Parts: sequence; structure tokens; C-alpha cells
Amino acid sequence: MNKSELNSILNKVAAGDMTVEEATLAIKTQPYEDLGFAKIDHHRGIRQGASEVIYGAGKTKKQILKIIESMLNHGEKSVLITKLSNESAEYLSQSVPLFYDELSKIAVAGERAVAVNAGGKIVVAAAGTSDLPVAEEAALTAEFYGNMVVRLYDVGVAGVHRLLDHLSELTEAKVIIAVAGMEGALPSVIGGLVDCPVLAVPTSVGYGANFGGISALLSMLNSCASGVSVVNIDNGFGAGYLADMINKI
Repeated sequence: MNKSELNSILNKVAAGDMTVEEATLAIKTQPYEDLGFAKIDHHRGIRQGASEVIYGAGKTKKQILKIIESMLNHGEKSVLITKLSNESAEYLSQSVPLFYDELSKIAVAGERAVAVNAGGKIVVAAAGTSDLPVAEEAALTAEFYGNMVVRLYDVGVAGVHRLLDHLSELTEAKVIIAVAGMEGALPSVIGGLVDCPVLAVPTSVGYGANFGGISALLSMLNSCASGVSVVNIDNGFGAGYLADMINKI
């Protein structure tokens, strides 16, 4: 149940088309559905403004399908799945309409959202080509929630002129997602150029001393540029979701 459905129930009660008891029953039966292996939170859209997202890693393809079917049967038009394997995507596509991006492992079951200019543009800047799986996870997540996304890829500090060539796109953004591995310097550089929030995403890209993204994470946490906040290593989804919330304020 989303906010519009809840409003519809309340309006029916106000108009006399539904009794208080009927409305109470409709709302009470919605909080979650117990599938045994998962409890599907059907009220998340009311509480948070966005429905539950399926984390695909570690779940079997049959479990994912049952969760999707539960959500679609409870009124969701589309369901976002992250970290979905190619094998699971192929299996799901036989039962539900599915968009799948092999690079980012992002999938959308049901309808795909149409991007609208919801307050401003979100820029996703990636330092290198190796960072694109995480960058695309962030970009596709933001697009799933209806945002206009501008992609600036391979604009890392090793050739900072590539970034500066896109200064107009950066300064026009409502929020910027900066994705980088190695030493993780890109968010600091961007943070010193713009007046909007910068969401830094460290990636696990790098040589041994990168420690699987920890060096980039620590660099971003210690950024001297104001207005830079950091999400977890390789968490493109978290950055895309937060960027959507900021953009719609």
C-alpha cells in the first residue's frame, strides 16, 4: 500500500463509501506478509515514501520471484532489485516483465518509471571505467524513482581537465554522486567546485593497498571539502536513493 492508496481509503470513509471497520481491516492486513523465508513490508511506502527494495545477493531465484509476486499483487507497479545475478534475471524474466542491466546488476520488475524533472538534476560522476558498475547502480536507482540523471564517466583526477570540461553540468546539479576507487579523490575535487550536496561512493577498485575500497572510504571520510557525505563501499544503491530524497526536498 502506498500513500495514494491510503488516501483513497480515507477519502472513501469521508464520503461514506466505506465504513470505519472496513477501512481498519484494509489497513491492518497490509503491514507485512509472512512468506516464511521473508516478511514483506507492504507499509514501507506509507512510512518512507518508497516501497521495499529487494537485495538480490544471497537469495535464491525462487525466493526473489515470490517476493516480487507478493509486492506486485499488493499494488506495486514496479519493484527494484539490486545485486541480481544473470542466472536469476533470466529465470525471473520467464515469469514477470523484467528490465535487467548486466553491468550494474540492477533489475526492475513490472513497469519502468518515466524520468521527470523532480526538482532538479542528479549528476553521477565516475572516476574511471572500472567504477561504472557502481555508478550505474546509483544512476539506475535514481532513475527508478523518477529523477533526471546526467552521467559523467571517466572523469577522474588523473586527468582533471576531463572533469573541468563538464563544469556547467556540475554547477547545475541539485545533488552529485561521485564514485571513485583507488585513492578516492574525486568527491573532494567536485566538492570544492559546487554548492550542492556531494554523495561520495567509494568502490573496491584498486591495487592491494586499496584494501578492497577501505583506502577510498577513509579518503572520502577525511575530505576537506564541505558538503561531502559518504556511503558504504560499492553502495551505489544507497547513494542513488539518498540523492532522490535530497532532490525531492
